[in-house]
Amino acid sequence: MVIGSQPDLDVVGQAGDGAQAVELVRRLHPDVVLMDVRMPGMDGIEATRLITENSGNGSSLTRVIILTTFDLDEYVMAAIHAGASGFLLKDTEPESLLNSIRTVYQGNAIIAPSATKRLIEKMSQSGDATANNPARQVSPAPQATSQATPQATAYTDPELDLLTEREREVLIEIAHGLSNQEIADKLFVSLPTVKTHVAHILAKINARDRVQAVVFAYENHLV
Repeated sequence: MVIGSQPDLDVVGQAGDGAQAVELVRRLHPDVVLMDVRMPGMDGIEATRLITENSGNGSSLTRVIILTTFDLDEYVMAAIHAGASGFLLKDTEPESLLNSIRTVYQGNAIIAPSATKRLIEKMSQSGDATANNPARQVSPAPQATSQATPQATAYTDPELDLLTEREREVLIEIAHGLSNQEIADKLFVSLPTVKTHVAHILAKINARDRVQAVVFAYENHLV
C-alpha cells in the first residue's frame, strides 16, 4: 500500500520465503528488494547473499534492503556481509522507508539510525580484538643494535595501499557518516570530484557501496 501510492515506485512481485524471493528476482530483475530476515526455509540473509552474488551478471543490478523487527547486531553484520545495501526496522516511518528505497536505488546505502551507533562500536571493538590477536599481527624484525621490544603492527588489507592520500581522506569522512556534499565542503573540493574519489575508492577496495566502505575503514583502523 505504501509503495504503490508512489508514482515512481512499482511492486512487481511478492515472495513468501527466501527461496521464492531468489527465484522471483531471477525472473523479474527488480531494482530493489525489501527482504525480511526470519522466514520459513531459506532465511533473508541467505537469500540476500544469493541475490547479490548473481546480481549484475547479465541482468540488471538488484539491491537489497533488509527490513526486520529485530534490531540486533548480528543481523546488521550478517546483512552487510551478505551484500545488503540497507538495514531498516519495520517500525520505520513510511516516508523514511520510501526515501530509503530511492536512496538505495541510486547506489547509496542506509542503516537504521538505532543500529548505526552500535554497529560502529562493534566495528571498533572488532578492530581492538584484531590488534590483540597474534595471528593477525605483523611484527617488525628486531634490530641487532636495539634493546627495545618491537611493537606489533595491526593487520591491514592490501587494498588499503592502493588508495591515494586524498582517497584515504575521503574514505575517513565516509566512515564518519558525511554525505558527498559535506565531504566536498570540508575538503574544499567540488562535488563531482568527491563522487569520482568515492567511485575509485569503492572499485579499489572491492566494496559494493558506502556501508561496506565504512566497514573497510574500521577494519583497517582508519577511524
